[in-house]
Amino acid sequence: MDAKPVRAAIYTRVSTEDQAKEGFSLDAQLDKLQAYCKARDWIIGGEFVDEGYSGRNVKRPAYTRMMEDIDKWDSLLVIKMDRIHRNSKNFMLMMEHLKKEEKEFVSMTESLDTSTAMGRFVMDIIQRIAQLESEQIGERVYIGMEQKARTNGGVLGFNIPYGYDYPEGTLIKNTEEARVINNIYSWYQNGKSMGKIAKMLNNTKIPTKKGGVWAKKTISTILKNPVYCGYLHWEQYINKSDHEQIILESDFNEIQNLISMRGGSPAKFLNK
Repeated sequence: MDAKPVRAAIYTRVSTEDQAKEGFSLDAQLDKLQAYCKARDWIIGGEFVDEGYSGRNVKRPAYTRMMEDIDKWDSLLVIKMDRIHRNSKNFMLMMEHLKKEEKEFVSMTESLDTSTAMGRFVMDIIQRIAQLESEQIGERVYIGMEQKARTNGGVLGFNIPYGYDYPEGTLIKNTEEARVINNIYSWYQNGKSMGKIAKMLNNTKIPTKKGGVWAKKTISTILKNPVYCGYLHWEQYINKSDHEQIILESDFNEIQNLISMRGGSPAKFLNK
């Protein structure tokens, strides 16, 4: 029985920068890819052309349309790998998607065809290199953040805490939210449980920082966060900061003591 002919999605892309520096032509790409399909007896399942778009951006109209029409083709054919993506992470995400959908990828000039054993082997090597690169970047970022935290270098990457805004890289007290923070600490000092406090806030229709509902875990995080008494915390490092505090340091320590007395796990006590 004859094998079912392969349906190829031809993708071409050229940016203004590519045209200026490398002389890429969309017409030349199309001509070569069409000839390649003819030589392999492939059916062209669609031609997708992005003109003037960078390979570092995944939001390209023809690329998006091609992925939406993924059921109409079997292999994705490009003239070079950098025509589809110039970012290794985006390329790997695309390859994972193609594998999930049982589609193949072919780069004509680089002789990469994932339908062959050699092509799959080469792709596996490429994926491992990309993973190594990603992990090395992560390690360098972590080392940099640790060094900054150890030397009291200021704010590190984190979600903006309830009670503050973060314009131009500086923590600024949000008056309305700070009032809620004061209430949370006061209620807990007066015997209210974390779950009860969350319920009280939800009953008053006060939203969280992201507009959601309050939960016991959210209250716990607030009660253990030293940012409210003027400190910045990253992993095991706690440094005094110059941002405006919302509660007193003594109140923070008292709260940690209460959490411990009530069977919880308090944060680290400050200056003790």
